Amino acid sequence: MDYLALLNQGSVTTSFFDQNKPLPLVITDTSNSISLIEWASNNSEVIKQCVFKYGAVLCRGFVVKSHKDFERYIELTSAGALPYHERSSPREQVEGNIYTSTSQRADQSIFLHNEQSYNLNFSRNIYFYCEVPAAVGGETPLADTRKILERIPEPLKLKLVEKGYQYQRNFSELFGLTWQEAYQTRDRNEVESYCTQNDIQFEWADGDIELRTRQKRAVIAIHPFTKERCWFNHCTFFNFKTLSEQVQSSLSTIFDMKNVPNQTCFGDGTPFSHSEIIQLQQAYLAEKVSFKWESSDVLMVDNMLSSHGREPFQGNRRVLTGLSEPTLWSDVQDKEMMVLEI
Repeated sequence: MDYLALLNQGSVTTSFFDQNKPLPLVITDTSNSISLIEWASNNSEVIKQCVFKYGAVLCRGFVVKSHKDFERYIELTSAGALPYHERSSPREQVEGNIYTSTSQRADQSIFLHNEQSYNLNFSRNIYFYCEVPAAVGGETPLADTRKILERIPEPLKLKLVEKGYQYQRNFSELFGLTWQEAYQTRDRNEVESYCTQNDIQFEWADGDIELRTRQKRAVIAIHPFTKERCWFNHCTFFNFKTLSEQVQSSLSTIFDMKNVPNQTCFGDGTPFSHSEIIQLQQAYLAEKVSFKWESSDVLMVDNMLSSHGREPFQGNRRVLTGLSEPTLWSDVQDKEMMVLEI
């Protein structure tokens, strides 16, 4: 079915920022007068099919009155917004299950990643709503995980498929999120129960102030609807070598490598070599597509088909986010390949 023909009606047009990398599909109301909610209520199925095909859909030029319209759009194109669990970045709750996008320092970039791919129960969709674009920068780049997978050198890919990867977190009051913020509780027993239920090894230190967790995860998933293989993991994003040199230097003065806030290695505990991390980073960057936010833009991203990041910015940037479609890793694990048992 020609979904683009169905969308190109009246003042509504479709386009791409880069014809060679058709991500995202841009749907524009050239009249700047159509309510996004009214339009989406009549086109929700087409929007979803386009997200499956292209990985992300950006709606631009439509009337979006507030974050309530944004939440309603999530409801129209999915089963509704979800709470944000097992957090890895600081966010503020706006209302209901709508949050600010990460409040990481404005002068730092955030590398491409798939939201909460380390969770056994993750969100298949992530949405963004631009209330206020940055004066300079602040883009949310995207990259197609199907194409990233194709770019990873075969020896490294097979090594990761066989071994999986291990993600280690060290929670402390010195840097990053505390365990209370990450797990949204002050009850140690609740944390231990969550970790046990989600195949996360844990150990406490310094009373209940510090917590170390380890979790082994696979690197490739099968999309439940398109049936395509996706490079779906955090092994590059959470590796210490992916941080900027400035941040690496700062953290090295506070922590030894065993205690850095986030680190990844192969599933058997073997560290990544410098060249292996560079190869993984290059696969993402080769597929990176960026665009400048405009006020009232709403972006729907299939979290399995497309990774996302954030560029440094200046000015008062305010981008909201929401998650939807809970998905179990056990339902998307690539059973035709020798993947890690999780």
